[in-house]
Amino acid sequence: MTDFQWNSGYLRDHKLKATGVTIVLILRYLYTALFIYGVVHKLNKGWMWTGIMAEHFTKRLHELQASTEPAGSMLANISMFQASYLEHFAIPLAMPIAWIVTIGELIIGVALLLGITTRINAAFGLFLLLNFSAGGYYNLTIPPLVTMSLLFMIFPTGHWLGLDRNLHLKYPDSPWFK
Repeated sequence: MTDFQWNSGYLRDHKLKATGVTIVLILRYLYTALFIYGVVHKLNKGWMWTGIMAEHFTKRLHELQASTEPAGSMLANISMFQASYLEHFAIPLAMPIAWIVTIGELIIGVALLLGITTRINAAFGLFLLLNFSAGGYYNLTIPPLVTMSLLFMIFPTGHWLGLDRNLHLKYPDSPWFK
């Protein structure tokens, strides 16, 4: 799919492919907007220099501990894992996590906006999403976002629109621009 071209002849002759590429690129920019919004929100609320993230983690831990799921059920086991993740990892490391998440969201957002190292940054986005879920912040947006992450890891969206194509031509052996 790296042979995609933005010219009228190609678009006219490959309507289905052009439609698919356009849809995936729209999804990439929606995904990008989510990460950029996350950075702006965290900076505006002071997450990197206050205890806000630890407060969120502690509140979520108490919600999970108050869960009324039947013992031994799959949901109870998931809640137990999430509570343990929060108690033993996220809460003690809340401040470094706040920095890593905020800077990570910035890197992901800028890279996907520019179409540079898109596959690697989609994988980094997937890593953050899975950690959010592990910390008990699972909601109905996670499966579509995970699916988008996988799409951007599979397809060369930075070659379709972005800097990856030219950088790959200049550095063909580099895994960064594949």
